[in-house]
Amino acid sequence: MIYSRNRRLRVNESMRGLVKECSLSTDDFVMPIFVMEGDNKEEAISSMPGIFRRSVDLTVKECKELFSLGVKAVNLYMKVSEDLKDNTGKEAWNKNGLMQNTIKAIKDAVPEMIIMPDVALDPYSIYGHDGIIENGKVINDATNDALARMSVSHAEAGADIVAPSDMMDGRVLAIREALEQSGFHDVGILSYAAKYASSFYGPFRSALDSAPKDDLEIPKDKKTYQMDFHNSREALNEVYKDVEEGADIIMIKPGLPYLDIVAKVREAIDLPIAVYNVSGEYAMLKAAAQNGWLDNDKAIIESLTCFKRAGADMIFTYAAKEAAILLNK
Repeated sequence: MIYSRNRRLRVNESMRGLVKECSLSTDDFVMPIFVMEGDNKEEAISSMPGIFRRSVDLTVKECKELFSLGVKAVNLYMKVSEDLKDNTGKEAWNKNGLMQNTIKAIKDAVPEMIIMPDVALDPYSIYGHDGIIENGKVINDATNDALARMSVSHAEAGADIVAPSDMMDGRVLAIREALEQSGFHDVGILSYAAKYASSFYGPFRSALDSAPKDDLEIPKDKKTYQMDFHNSREALNEVYKDVEEGADIIMIKPGLPYLDIVAKVREAIDLPIAVYNVSGEYAMLKAAAQNGWLDNDKAIIESLTCFKRAGADMIFTYAAKEAAILLNK
């Protein structure tokens, strides 16, 4: 005779809702946004259906719509023209640069939107690397100095949180000290503490033309500074160091193939955890849905809920707008 039956708590939607362990809301989402030069310009990104590069004016319009749907945070990336790129990344801290002007424009139009600009040199580098190249190597400490200058310029423009995604050692401390010395005590740091050298970034790199260049004298990939996907204990080591250096939020990237890392980090720390539902994950889901192999709407909500179940507090996802519309229904 069976007296204990788990199915009693699954009998209908109301019962399942009563006992569900996690839930998804628009408050969980951060929308990554690609910005380009020009006015009234929009370019579709073919490898990421439904995602666009937009000029600043159309980006502001998009942010207004996102906020009206309940998506209250954006993560900004710039498509920089080739003539502004060099090996120092100095355009990254231009007070009148595309990033800085975008931050100002969004803050003017939607003051309550949380703005998290990306902090990395790859969109500004002639080599497509996240750091400065010397003697065929990505050098750490000089790159940290550049990232600190970049972060301060973002704070001056009105950013709420800076998001270093480069994986240089010690960059969180360098950025925190620079922000403090410049008087930006309330600007937070969302550190990509456990960012893996992943094959799931392809569509993103094509969107910004930020992949490492095919040059025999520089590293052909980012494996000397981003993490090896074989490792999980190393992720905790990275996270502990960034927490000690002053990070306010910890990021794990990519997302779906790394839910074990999210769960481990959740058990280890009390800080808020972000997870990145990266471009390759988004593109795979969209391709499957377009071929009729998946139900697009159900797969989006299920995959995003999995991040919450694993322990994430916030989700960077290209599906943020789409998911917000579904949840609002």
